[in-house]
Amino acid sequence: MAWLKKMAAASRQVNYHGTFVYQHGRSPVETSRITHFFSAGGEYEKLETLDGPAREIIRNNNNVTCYLPESKTIVIEKRAPRRLPAMLPEQLSSIADSYVVKKGERGRVAGYDCQILALEPRDNLRYGHKFCAELATGLPLRARVYNDKNEMVESFLFTHLTIGAGVSKDMLRSRYAARSQTWRVDKSALEQKETSEDTGWTLKNQPAGFKKLTEVKRSVAGRATTTSHIVYSDGLAAISVFIEPMPESPPPLGPTYQGAFNIYVRAQADQMVTVVGETPARTVKQIAESLSSRDQ
Repeated sequence: MAWLKKMAAASRQVNYHGTFVYQHGRSPVETSRITHFFSAGGEYEKLETLDGPAREIIRNNNNVTCYLPESKTIVIEKRAPRRLPAMLPEQLSSIADSYVVKKGERGRVAGYDCQILALEPRDNLRYGHKFCAELATGLPLRARVYNDKNEMVESFLFTHLTIGAGVSKDMLRSRYAARSQTWRVDKSALEQKETSEDTGWTLKNQPAGFKKLTEVKRSVAGRATTTSHIVYSDGLAAISVFIEPMPESPPPLGPTYQGAFNIYVRAQADQMVTVVGETPARTVKQIAESLSSRDQ
């Protein structure tokens, strides 16, 4: 548990610059470059894709600017980031309730020695995880997610990395800022309003170990309807529930998946319920089918 806490802190507070590869399911490997800088002013991050369509994301705490050179577009939004390495939460007290935490052998990734840690699920409602954390800082150098058949469904791995003194805030400057003066700026995400309130939806059969973290209603300027968003977590895996009026052209109902993420869409009266989680399909389906409106 001490190692897990060290990892959680490192992903936020350690300065690093490196190249990593990411793969989910049988999708092609994606290669990206990341620079992360932490100071008294908070967290700063620059993420660049190195294959496929060019994309650059600059984060200043929760202020996010995304440069899309192919479409000459800048997208500006506010969001709580999913940190890369995709990491552990700050509160780890409930991890041991759902996972057996084991300390393994030492490994080596990107030229750094690291400590292997495994989180083995106590049931079939969640995935297993294996990390390799750099010995000095605790920064996760490799992260893998496994299903109940011990098949890897998601993988993150640094291939080149600099930690500490070699990383400066100057490395966070956008390569597109100077030439994007005439690009289209999309600020539509900033028009969303979010209020924490009871959405009127309840879960009759809540999966063991999962607790409700947030419950909000979102509205977009110019749109008459709102979307309800509820998040459940076991301390590591998160499941999001979205409830909105059924669109004129709804997506296919039932289960789909993308790598480690499972999705389940169902209709309830005139509402569309969408559940998305980095968990096995059975967990997402259980939440989707046991969610109901309190009025009904």
